[in-house]
Amino acid sequence: MSTAHASDWQTRYADKVETAEQAVRRIRHGHRVFVGSGAGEPQCLVGALAARENLDDTEIVHIMTLGIAPYAEPKFDQRFRHNAFFIGANVREAVRQGRADYTPIFLSEIPRLFRTGRVVIDVALIQVSTPDEHGYCSYGVSTDIVKAAAESAKVVIAEVNSNTPRSLGDCFINVRDIDALVPCDNPILEAPQGEPDDLSRRIARHIADLIEDGSTLQLGIGTIPDAVLHFLEDRRDLGVHTEMFSDGVISLVEKGVITNKRKTFHRGKMIASFVLGSRKLYEFIDDNPMIAFYPTEYTNDPFKIAKNDKMIAINSAIEVDLTGQVCADSLGEMFYSGIGGQVDFVRGAARSKGGKAIIALPSTAKGESISRIVPTLKPGAGVVTSRGDVQYVATEYGTAYLHGRSIRERALSLIQIAHPKFRPWLLAEAKQRGLVYRDQIELPVFTPTYPEELERWIELKDGRRVFLRPVRLTDEAGLRELFYSLSEQSIYHRFFAHIKSMPHEKLQEFIKTDYEHDMALVATAGKAEDAPIIAVGRYNLNRQTNLAEVAFVVRDDWQNRGLGTQLLATLVEVAKSKGIHGFVAEVLADNHAMLRVFHNSGLAIESKLEEGVYYLTMLFEEPK
Repeated sequence: MSTAHASDWQTRYADKVETAEQAVRRIRHGHRVFVGSGAGEPQCLVGALAARENLDDTEIVHIMTLGIAPYAEPKFDQRFRHNAFFIGANVREAVRQGRADYTPIFLSEIPRLFRTGRVVIDVALIQVSTPDEHGYCSYGVSTDIVKAAAESAKVVIAEVNSNTPRSLGDCFINVRDIDALVPCDNPILEAPQGEPDDLSRRIARHIADLIEDGSTLQLGIGTIPDAVLHFLEDRRDLGVHTEMFSDGVISLVEKGVITNKRKTFHRGKMIASFVLGSRKLYEFIDDNPMIAFYPTEYTNDPFKIAKNDKMIAINSAIEVDLTGQVCADSLGEMFYSGIGGQVDFVRGAARSKGGKAIIALPSTAKGESISRIVPTLKPGAGVVTSRGDVQYVATEYGTAYLHGRSIRERALSLIQIAHPKFRPWLLAEAKQRGLVYRDQIELPVFTPTYPEELERWIELKDGRRVFLRPVRLTDEAGLRELFYSLSEQSIYHRFFAHIKSMPHEKLQEFIKTDYEHDMALVATAGKAEDAPIIAVGRYNLNRQTNLAEVAFVVRDDWQNRGLGTQLLATLVEVAKSKGIHGFVAEVLADNHAMLRVFHNSGLAIESKLEEGVYYLTMLFEEPK
């Protein structure tokens, strides 16, 4: 760079340097003032604005900020009116009391409001890094909607902070495009995440099970998305395309888990629009060529998001109703946060090849006194993600897949991941509203927890792997398909009759289990939600004899591969752990395959043949 060129921008820089008090004098009555986002809030400028006298009817707009918000205090009602595009903790009470406004809008669409002039920005108050040798300042920790605001504003006032990291990407503004420069070296605002609690970890573990090697992640704000990262250390070549991230990604980058090598859009780069975290995070992004910051009209564009194969979107919710409607911005009539980027990423992930959009929330609130899976949303609650967009919902009790499912299937899936003490109530409410069958199996007051520890992959004789898990309330459709795929002989061997149909009244008896005295396991051809059920085995305990009757059936095209043998072995393992003494079974004399499975089990067997039926007794231990 020539000395003359360097001197040129440096002269312009020096001419524009002002104090915060001098700079905010440009703000006039009736102006709309934009304030920089998140950790990038220009603290000195905001403080000077609040101290400015003889200023009335000024509108302040921004998304969430971490710092002070004096313009939202009651004493400034005549001077300022805040309009939140996303409600943060520092303005929530003002919005609740009606002293501030809330504009619900997708984060991807806010920049268009500024650029088209539908929301005119008179003055933009932003925070930037010190300029580089070419006179360019980085937006640092927050590019998001700041870039569009600065490029659309009539006046740009920049707080130049030497602590602001020089992030890379489409996130720069030249000194020539700034009207006033205010040196202010306050520490960058921090939002350390801390260690996730046990509840967040339980939810995160279910989400992590959905994330494959080579997936690209979007991580929303909150403890649950951050907790997910703790369960991904055994994954390979993960990528990041998100509106924001926090400290949790650093460890995965250092361990070689996040490499971005298999991304199909911006390969090799982590894409984001802002960060919230600790000083360590801000140092991590400083001049880091692995990370590229873009404005939200780019990062949150669903069509660009969808270019990432295996896109995983993880977002939170306040409550979800039994039809799948997701409320994420309000507590009933009280506006709490905002739409943000949830719908942008839900829709982008849904259109991604192999993508998954996940809504995560604890099953309860207020000390387990309130269910967050509800029959209907609270009066006044807003729907952020519609029932047509929702795919996965995860709580600490598991994951429900809703996309393409009927209302009945959705209700049953969501009831199964609700807190056990609320499940009978939810089922009763679902029946009353006609969401499920009127004769749907009643749940006991104490509903047993789904035993996820029994989930496992098993390998068959031919080397193929199938997934074995306990039956769920939502398996009725899968069991129905299994029945109609069986040959007449398999049906006769299982039911001792030539049954032609399997209606709901009969089917639901096969999903009735307490996971204690009655157990049913299904084998599926893969772990995906729509993987077909190819076998089912179950036992029912006779409490008087402490022996359980066992039976199972394997789809014809999966027979003779050792699946029945492994089903029986697993059922024996489970029954032993419950203190059951043994199994009894009835097998038709011509069902040679089933007889071989039992006789090769290693159990001590007593058999009796009566009228073409073998009655077997199999004790787990020899009687003393």
